Amino acid sequence: MRGAVPFRALLRSEWTKLRSIRSTWWCTALYLLVVGGTGWLAAASTNSAPRSDVALGVALTGFGIGQLVVLVLGVLAVTTEFASGMALVSLTVAPRRTRLLTAKTLVVTLYCALLTAVLVVVCAAAAFTLTDVPGGLALTSPEVLRPMGLQVVNGALVAVLAVALGTVLRSTAGAVGIGVALVFVLPPALALWGKELAMRASQALPALRVGEDAFAAVATSWPVGLAIVAGWAVVAWLLGAMLLGRRDV
Repeated sequence: MRGAVPFRALLRSEWTKLRSIRSTWWCTALYLLVVGGTGWLAAASTNSAPRSDVALGVALTGFGIGQLVVLVLGVLAVTTEFASGMALVSLTVAPRRTRLLTAKTLVVTLYCALLTAVLVVVCAAAAFTLTDVPGGLALTSPEVLRPMGLQVVNGALVAVLAVALGTVLRSTAGAVGIGVALVFVLPPALALWGKELAMRASQALPALRVGEDAFAAVATSWPVGLAIVAGWAVVAWLLGAMLLGRRDV
């Protein structure tokens, strides 16, 4: 009986598949351009800020839209494989489906987290280079380091959610549409409605806002916001793993 494929081999295979998809590089370029460009433009248009965290928050504005690119990248990493028929080959070689999905999720998540970390540093450099802060810039203060770290974690969680939606729906349009609604459209729409029930619903959606990219969404404390995004990502991923195990292909 043939032994199981080593997990390291699965990771290498998933990385090969991810970088062989043209959409990965288009999304990467768009993510760098949108977030990095917006960060520098926002910082350049802000002459001064009262505190370091305010200056950084302005420069992080682009991540509100940028996370949509992460969503598309993660969804396409899954749906492209099913559309091309490569999923059948992958499942034949590695029939333990949850293990295969775990490998894909790790590769996509790490890639998106690394991209986000690079962009956080770029945006921070823009803030601290182009914006004057009275008393100097507190580069190592918790108020500065926390939003930087949160943005990286949020990027990783959005990637997990994207892989999960792609696995559940296997439709690029459907997965991207639902993801955009959950992360970007519904939170501010419900918040602007103003009803108490709508405000609570907005807070329960996976839209962690770091810095000045709230887009009128209801603000939550960062531990609560992070927990909500993580909860959506985990539940969606478990649903995807369950459906992947039950379907024929």
